[in-house]
Amino acid sequence: MIINTTRFGQVNLQQDDIITFPEGLLGFQDLRNFVLLDDPNDDIFAWLQSCELPSIAFPVLEPEIFGQYYSVNLTKNELELLKIKADQKPTFMNIITIPDDPTQMTANVKAPIVINPEARIARQCVLQDNNLAIREPIFVKLQSRVVQNPNVSIKALSQGLSCAVKLNSKSEIDQSL
Repeated sequence: MIINTTRFGQVNLQQDDIITFPEGLLGFQDLRNFVLLDDPNDDIFAWLQSCELPSIAFPVLEPEIFGQYYSVNLTKNELELLKIKADQKPTFMNIITIPDDPTQMTANVKAPIVINPEARIARQCVLQDNNLAIREPIFVKLQSRVVQNPNVSIKALSQGLSCAVKLNSKSEIDQSL
């Protein structure tokens, strides 16, 4: 299957690459099918790309990358909706906002994307912890990660990108769009 994107051109996917959001994302309830793309030209971010609307793609990171560790208690309803079993570990991703001044970059740690990588189902869950921010500054945290390990890309530290489509050949990306 081929999807069109404004950021990556045409992307070739398999049906099992698609992550379904039965309820959509906050503010994008009509968009239900996404794919997690790993751009080889970007050492930091993966992209949560809509399969339905080419212009919608969100930069995402796993929270551990910038030092945020969750102690998440998903509700029974959320676990059921995500079809997460007791022995499964979901993948958490945070949507990143990158303004014109990248030093003001933030992550939404209050409402992470929770993915069941086996069932390919996801949900944006609003966590009840009042200490979590919708706009958590992360530039300095990312910068310190790079300084600590300058020879290791930030994405190399990621665990959740195993469910990402790796964009690494001209046959997978048509940059002509």
